[in-house]
Amino acid sequence: MSDHHVYKKVEVVGSSKTSIEDAIENALAECSNSIRNIEWFEVLETRGHVVHGQVGHYQVVMKVGFRIEGS
Repeated sequence: MSDHHVYKKVEVVGSSKTSIEDAIENALAECSNSIRNIEWFEVLETRGHVVHGQVGHYQVVMKVGFRIEGS
């Protein structure tokens, strides 16, 4: 084991018809399919898509942080 860790961040956009929290959960679930060692996330932007005067989708721009394997 190393005595230090190195991390990387990727930016993603999650969406949900239900809530901001679901948009975050959806993005993390999708990222975990291809990224190992996810350790944190940061929400950078919150926005939505409007359809006929109502929320069609909640959207969150996030950075997802993960540890580089072996570090």
